[in-house]
Amino acid sequence: MILSIARRELRALFHSPLVWVLAGVLQLLGAWLFLVQLEEYLQVQSRLATLENPPGVTDLVLTPLLEALAGLALLVVPLLTMRTLSEEFRDGTIDLLLSSPLRMGQIVLGKYLALLSLLSLLCLLLALMPLSLLLGGEIDTGRLASGLLGLLLLLGCCAGIGIYLSSLTRQPAVAAISTYGALLFLWIVNLAGGEGGGPLFDWLSLSSHYRRLLDGLVFSSDIAYYLLVTGVSLTLAGRRLESRRLQG
Repeated sequence: MILSIARRELRALFHSPLVWVLAGVLQLLGAWLFLVQLEEYLQVQSRLATLENPPGVTDLVLTPLLEALAGLALLVVPLLTMRTLSEEFRDGTIDLLLSSPLRMGQIVLGKYLALLSLLSLLCLLLALMPLSLLLGGEIDTGRLASGLLGLLLLLGCCAGIGIYLSSLTRQPAVAAISTYGALLFLWIVNLAGGEGGGPLFDWLSLSSHYRRLLDGLVFSSDIAYYLLVTGVSLTLAGRRLESRRLQG
């Protein structure tokens, strides 16, 4: 049943003009950022050759590109998740789901898998740009793989948070704004600890875990953080639906 819900949601996503517009804008902005970073690298390449251990294309092109794409993700994901449950509440179609024999966790997980499939496709399309550099040079494929893994985990985590916040309101716009606020807070919360940050603030920050993955440092603690936040968000969304079902 989870896969059936996911397929239904995925079809709805691909039939939405908003999804195609967001995907197109994301690809255009990603391509523009990639070309800008590449042009800047080519301009300083001759000077880098005189250095003993010069930074390569991975440091000067791929890492800034993936970091910028993460910032774009914070803008795009709330627009994709805002209708997930809030529109069901607003249109009254949620009553059909609540009256079905499905468990609330299955409904939430099905919707999440549809979003994750879409976001994975977007990640794959974005990955084609840095991979194109293999045609004319060498890149650190290990760091690229680590960065793409971090981007996918970040997108999945943001989607989970967005689904939960969408379950709290009937208004998609309110869900989107709330998700923007929550993601921005989690992105910059490490700044609250001062210049060096703090253990708690650093652990809570989405950006701290993501930047370690961009550096090619794949720690199980960073992966566990994203999976934990995603799991908690989806669990809370399921409980919200269960509470709505009990209330009739």
